[in-house]
Amino acid sequence: MMRGAGQSPIIVLSQGTKRESGHQVQVGNINACKTIADVIRTSLGPRAMLKMLMDPMGGIVMTNDGNAILREITVKHPAAKSMIEIARTQDEETGDGTTSVIILAGEVMAHAQTYLEQKTHPTLIIQAYRQALEDMIQWAEKKFSRDVDTSDDAEIAKVVKSCLGTKMISKWMDLAVNISIEAVKTIRVEKAGVREIDIKRYCRIEKIPGGRIEDSQVIKGVVLNKDILHAKMRRRIENPRIVLLDCNLEYKKGESQTSLEIMREEDISAILEQEEQAIRKQCDEIIALKPDLVFTEKGISDLAQHFLLKAGITCLRRLKKTDNNRLSRVCGARIVHDTSDLRDEDVGTQAELFEVVKIADEYYTYVTSEKTTACTVVLRGPSKDVINEVERNLQDSLHVVRNVMINPKLVPGGGALEMALSREIEEQGAKMDGVKKWPYKAIGLALEVIPRTLIQNCGGSTIRKMTELRAIHAQDAKNWTFGVDGVTGDLVDMNKLEIWDPLAVRLQVLKTAIETSVMLLRIDDIVSGTKKAVGGEKQEMMPH
Repeated sequence: MMRGAGQSPIIVLSQGTKRESGHQVQVGNINACKTIADVIRTSLGPRAMLKMLMDPMGGIVMTNDGNAILREITVKHPAAKSMIEIARTQDEETGDGTTSVIILAGEVMAHAQTYLEQKTHPTLIIQAYRQALEDMIQWAEKKFSRDVDTSDDAEIAKVVKSCLGTKMISKWMDLAVNISIEAVKTIRVEKAGVREIDIKRYCRIEKIPGGRIEDSQVIKGVVLNKDILHAKMRRRIENPRIVLLDCNLEYKKGESQTSLEIMREEDISAILEQEEQAIRKQCDEIIALKPDLVFTEKGISDLAQHFLLKAGITCLRRLKKTDNNRLSRVCGARIVHDTSDLRDEDVGTQAELFEVVKIADEYYTYVTSEKTTACTVVLRGPSKDVINEVERNLQDSLHVVRNVMINPKLVPGGGALEMALSREIEEQGAKMDGVKKWPYKAIGLALEVIPRTLIQNCGGSTIRKMTELRAIHAQDAKNWTFGVDGVTGDLVDMNKLEIWDPLAVRLQVLKTAIETSVMLLRIDDIVSGTKKAVGGEKQEMMPH
């Protein structure tokens, strides 16, 4: 509503539209971010608590992975939604650090509140935050990181251990470390001098309930939850010739409803013969290449099955597209869309063994080769919930290995990097003048939330330990590797504890947290309104 000079009020926004503006919006956004950060706070570090979430269908998720928790929570507040979004970004980008990014973003927003209440303009706070981010990235890359030799497995194992120390799988640490390193080394490909490690496409995690977690392993090749079509087909073939198809081995029926009028009895047999000939032609085109195995993404009719069985060919049908792509990497075959296009060079010959194995009540098909660049991690475990959590943890550790291989730089964990950066910002802020120096220094205070939360979560005395840690960092510039031991709550040198994180993960945490805070601080008006009143009531989009 607006009021002109000496006029009656003018209504601009339609009825049922709610508008909040100015300071009230910023405080609302900050509180929403703090609330989300508080939900996640206890899930940081090796002494992390688990969250148990129930979805509307009654399924249960037990996890301490920041991204998995937030994915299951439904929120209404727009600022809270964008916080959840950043956990997803962090997970897709680096696979780790989802909990830290939320906690840090919440803390950075909370520190801005003091300055907003003192009537500091948001733009000044934003400029100071941006400046702090640039400086921190530079310091992290130049001062507070060390290089790592990616060819040395023991070095990489240390990094993975520090990532998995906070997860449920930490009891089976060595097993998980070996699986991660072996899987990433298998799928690593060098193309034109560029390293490509595509975990999503070429490293599949197959979950098989039953057995013990210790039975989990990396299979160099593909594992499919499929059985052969006919009991008489071969279940084990060494060095098979493989054909991969993306078409039906069935008679092509009319697209829409087709009606046939048959006048004579012989016509039925003519139609059936025609169908048989069409399928025989398809099968003959396959048999001409003398393959041992045929995989197709679509269906295989009984008739085609019969012809292929007579030729001694084993076949599997209805594969997923992604599995077919992995198979083509294992055996070197090209996926063909029509049997008439089959050539000899399309046949894959690089696979060493095809085998169908019965595990528990299910049949699993293994296609393996030592030289392949696609792999499957077979996870075993007592129950579905446990396996799902182990899978989430493994995904994180696979990403950590990938990050180190692509950007071989490490930074100290346990809140040591955050503390070192905080000290640098404190020193740099002292040299600055003007209003900007206060929000700039506030970032330094916000970074302390990571070591503080680690101490809190393992039941240490927060104020005493934080004061000690600040003193250690202030004494000598060489103490930049000192941080918190998340298990005992003591202050230790990370060189002794061997806790190192990939630089890429920590940088992404800083960038995402500060960029999100900057974006949310820019908002000074929220207009929420509904197009329609649902059920005679005005719907409210914005809770307080």
